[in-house]
Amino acid sequence: MTIRAELWDVAVDQHGYFTLADARALGFDEVAVRMMAARNRLEHPARGVFRFGQMPASEQDPYQLAVLWAATPEAALSHETALAIRGYGDINPDRIHLTVAAHRRIRRTPAGPYQVHYQDLDADELGWWSGVRAVTPATAVRQCLATGTPAYLLRQAIDEARRDGGLTPAEADALTPLLTAGLVDA
Repeated sequence: MTIRAELWDVAVDQHGYFTLADARALGFDEVAVRMMAARNRLEHPARGVFRFGQMPASEQDPYQLAVLWAATPEAALSHETALAIRGYGDINPDRIHLTVAAHRRIRRTPAGPYQVHYQDLDADELGWWSGVRAVTPATAVRQCLATGTPAYLLRQAIDEARRDGGLTPAEADALTPLLTAGLVDA
């Protein structure tokens, strides 16, 4: 199998994107990947991230790019972004919020309108949205409350997530009092 075919297989599961780390995991030299990009066989939208332009674009593209840009396996969409992508509430963030482990530090300038948060998350606080890693709705509500998102927007998000099945009745019931108390242990 060729380098292109093997990287394509990875990119199919990541909305057309792959990273240099993905290429190295397959045993390919990053020089070969950079040569493909130099020959316009790949797009290079961010440091260490590449995309097959032949793959159709989708609404998930900016979110997948954001998670891969963070260059850490635990990176996940979070806060207001994690609620907005699911259509919970009238939340319309001006940035893509990402959470990475507390011990990580991203020193490079963001390739897009990203807001990076540092927090250790448990496995039960993480999930997936359209193949992109994202925090659960319950975790997103707690994060938003801790960072000052208006309570009326979070109340909408809780109600819609409960109706949609994104939150269990018990989770919704546990989160609702936090909105009036302004308390959260995020």
